[in-house]
Amino acid sequence: MDILSPQNPRAKEWAQLLEKKHRDKQQKYMIEGIHLVQEALRFGADLECIAFDVERGVPAELASMMDKNSRAEWIGVSAAVIAKCTDTKTPQPVFAVVRKHSADISGLLQKKNSLVIVLDGVQDPGNVGTIIRSADAAGADGVIIGRGSADIYNPKTIRSTMGSIFHLPVAEGDLLSLLPQAKESGVRIVSTSLQATSTCYGYDFTGPSWLLVGNEAKGVSPEAQKLVDDALIIPMKGQAESLNVAMASTVMLFEAMRQRDRKFGQHPI
Repeated sequence: MDILSPQNPRAKEWAQLLEKKHRDKQQKYMIEGIHLVQEALRFGADLECIAFDVERGVPAELASMMDKNSRAEWIGVSAAVIAKCTDTKTPQPVFAVVRKHSADISGLLQKKNSLVIVLDGVQDPGNVGTIIRSADAAGADGVIIGRGSADIYNPKTIRSTMGSIFHLPVAEGDLLSLLPQAKESGVRIVSTSLQATSTCYGYDFTGPSWLLVGNEAKGVSPEAQKLVDDALIIPMKGQAESLNVAMASTVMLFEAMRQRDRKFGQHPI
């Protein structure tokens, strides 16, 4: 049945997902736009429903995917409902409600020779989303989001991932518990520091490496810093004092990818 009124109880429930407390309570989140819905369908996300502009119909790019997730309900909605349920100035003609599922952190701890990026208090949703996207692009095994970081399911975070949220494990966890467990399994905890003497280009990333990045203003917390094995600097020629945390993460991830591909003979760069 189509839902045309923003006052419809289900539309109100969807709109609540714009707020973290309701995402936590319902254990669901919202994705918006054709590309994100495509990726969610393609990679088997647990979709509750897909809502599309009833006047425009199911977007052509999604029409052939309607049987991809037989559990998902396809619902025609009005433009007014779409506007109520999204936080963008120019809403997309489709959105979907996704059930949350926690990634398996134990799998990352047990994975041999893992490459994981760990976020300690990264507060900007755009930075968190971009780091997830870069981790995906570099072939990392997963992303762990520590306390004090932006919500993974914030609409801005989700948009910034450009669908990478569905491509690799992204989990939330207590870093002061997880990092020691990783170290016990042979992982090296690596972080950046402007005071470091070793560069990221001289470091050996071919072993199990977890890259720890911190808050935009304060960096890695003192408690997490005590668990760092190796501090590295990203050399710079210009006058910039430092790199944005998402850009620094990307540099480190792609250097790790370059070294690993060369060592293991996969698409050498």
